[in-house]
Amino acid sequence: MNLQEAIEKRAKAWEALKTFLDTHITADGLSADHQATYDKMEKDIENLTKTIEILQKQAELENKLNQPMSDPVTNNPADGGEENQTGRENKEYTSAFINYARNGEITNILQTTPNSDGGYLIPTEYESILIQKLTENNIFRQISRVISTMSPLKIPVEVNGTTASWTGENQKAPESNSTFKQLSLEAHKMTVRTRASIELLQDSFINIESYLIEDFGKAMGIKEEEAFCTGDGSNKPKGIFRADGGADTGVETSGAAITGDNMIDLIHSLKSPYRAKAKFVTNDSTVAQVRKLKDNQGQYLWQPSMQAGQPDRLYGYPVHTSPAVPAVAAGAFAMAFGDFDYYRIGDRMTRTVQRLIELYAENGQVGFLATSRVDGLVTLPEAIKLMKIAGGAGA
Repeated sequence: MNLQEAIEKRAKAWEALKTFLDTHITADGLSADHQATYDKMEKDIENLTKTIEILQKQAELENKLNQPMSDPVTNNPADGGEENQTGRENKEYTSAFINYARNGEITNILQTTPNSDGGYLIPTEYESILIQKLTENNIFRQISRVISTMSPLKIPVEVNGTTASWTGENQKAPESNSTFKQLSLEAHKMTVRTRASIELLQDSFINIESYLIEDFGKAMGIKEEEAFCTGDGSNKPKGIFRADGGADTGVETSGAAITGDNMIDLIHSLKSPYRAKAKFVTNDSTVAQVRKLKDNQGQYLWQPSMQAGQPDRLYGYPVHTSPAVPAVAAGAFAMAFGDFDYYRIGDRMTRTVQRLIELYAENGQVGFLATSRVDGLVTLPEAIKLMKIAGGAGA
């Protein structure tokens, strides 16, 4: 089964499930036999969704493998070509970093960040791999605005805007002053530590540097997403799905379940200019509930994607899911809707890797410690609205 076949098969399965539900549901719900059939049909759709995700990743990997192994020669050899590159761009730096990772060899070309706790900057080509892995494991890096900073970044935000007024002839125009506040993207330190055997490092056919980068990237991506969603702000970013996370509460449900009216209220709690680029962010378990909702015309709200690489939709808006978003529960913020360009992620400097020689020496292993400094925050509360489930105080 190829990717397009899987997408088409899921779409047919979804239409069959809708028809089955419309035909068999009553005021009392589904009978036991019908519920069992429905659960099986829904499980088949979930399995097809997972298959689509796997095939999409496979297609992305094949695309990378099909890329040229080297760039065409565009420099004048007399100018020195690659030798003119400096710092982490230089091939010599990449080679020195690999030798450091494998053998612990330290050369003068290796660079550290100012005031760092140790470790060496990842070469540019591996930094891009790490960023890519972070993106694959972090929905916020896909939909938000990412900024690289060298120091704390102050972001001015308008609190009260300039206003106009009607003024009679020969009357003094009333003064209107804009006021601003400043938000600051800080640098919360995140570390991940792993180890590799001496034998693995000595096996030259093992691409240990890529393995380490991908391992670090996956772990950091998961931990970042947890903080961006529900972090308490203590040595980590403050999560958006909190009462004090920076976003506005757009709607609170009247009961323990989400209704179609709740969805409509959430959409229209967001000012229309922000709706042009708005997206839903929620948990997979919440999507499973919303799949059964219909609008006033009897049409299902959830629309499975018919195109590879495109997200599913609710009321025509893209839906992104993360396991770090709270599930539907009393007092929880279970869904966000808005323009996530107004969620800023600040990467401080670049990431470093430090070789830990003595820590695992008696086990015949070498440790590696990767360090990243990052922050994330909502810069404009009215641009992102949250749905709160009734009951409880919320996070």
